[in-house]
Amino acid sequence: MTADLRHLRAFLAIAAAGGITRAAAELHVTQPALSRTLRQLEDHLRVRLVDRSTHHLHLTEAGDAFRVRAAAAVAAVDDVLDPARAGTWPLRLGHAWSALGVHTTTLLRRWKQEHPRTPLELLRVDERDAGLSRGVVDAAIVRGPAELPGFRVLPLLTESRLAAVPSDSPLAGRSHLTLAELAGEPIAVNTVAGITALDLWPRGSTPAGSVEVTNTDDWLATIIAGRAVGLTSTATPVMYTHPAVVYIPVPDAPPVPVRLAWPDPPRHPAVPELVTLAREITAAPAP
Repeated sequence: MTADLRHLRAFLAIAAAGGITRAAAELHVTQPALSRTLRQLEDHLRVRLVDRSTHHLHLTEAGDAFRVRAAAAVAAVDDVLDPARAGTWPLRLGHAWSALGVHTTTLLRRWKQEHPRTPLELLRVDERDAGLSRGVVDAAIVRGPAELPGFRVLPLLTESRLAAVPSDSPLAGRSHLTLAELAGEPIAVNTVAGITALDLWPRGSTPAGSVEVTNTDDWLATIIAGRAVGLTSTATPVMYTHPAVVYIPVPDAPPVPVRLAWPDPPRHPAVPELVTLAREITAAPAP
């Protein structure tokens, strides 16, 4: 038996659903049929991918590692078979928010000028690694903490922190703020891809509460509504300006590292040119 794309999709559905019964319903197949497909894949790979010894299904260590590779393979096939992409091979650059900040325009325009036959597509993916491990993108701009095993990583720059406060807040007129001054306010926290957590504050001045969101749009809406204040980086106002939000420097907050990450070997042949251009642009003074 040779494993094929059907086996990969079945395994990924089981991993995402957390059980064979639920995955079978989502795939519109019977549970015994899906179990046989999983067993065929494991027999082909000669490794156990799923631990069935408990009431709750869990991936084995091999299953966790294989899930990343399987997701990348399925994403690559779907991309190749996408009719909208026929005749082109765009380079997909992921980001969770704000792309490359003040350098975004320069990156896009330089790339179009220097590589006119390879479109550069910016894709916002609300995940810590901006879709890199799932194979959704060919490279990703990653801010803050993120585990990137198996990927090449290039540090590009660091960004200073800014507070984001409602324009009618008593804090809005300040030239700068401290972490301690923000501790008196609820903090908007993007739990999926954000760079701010309550442990960023020193002991004794931790904010009393937080408002959890899962993407930058909801983070901004929470601040606009006056439900919380935010802590972000200098890249955010470049993409997310709003008359009801004021951004104020927070000099005592640690800077945010910005990195470019990609698979090794690359999935797209133009990744080395992207790495070179990103390094060159971020090394120059900001426009």
